[in-house]
Amino acid sequence: MTRHWWRDVWHSPMAGEFLQADIHGLYRLAELIDAFWSNPTTTLAAEIRQEQQAYGLSPIDRRRLQWEVQRAEGVTKKPPAPRQADRIGPDPRTALRAVK
Repeated sequence: MTRHWWRDVWHSPMAGEFLQADIHGLYRLAELIDAFWSNPTTTLAAEIRQEQQAYGLSPIDRRRLQWEVQRAEGVTKKPPAPRQADRIGPDPRTALRAVK
């Protein structure tokens, strides 16, 4: 099961977002997943859920990371809602300057 998971991760659209430094965390996550399939516990399941959040491996994680996966043809997408900054005008932080 872990090998299938690993293959799925690296064939997913998210794989293009991973950096070389991310591989070490994915190795640790693979170890947790392998341990879970050998001896499933709620503690391991919780740790896996916590660790996989950083890699956008669930729909809610991708949404939190603001990653979008390409949708199948024919699926209509409603336009994104305006961001808060767009509704109230330009970002006031752009006027900030360093003072010496």
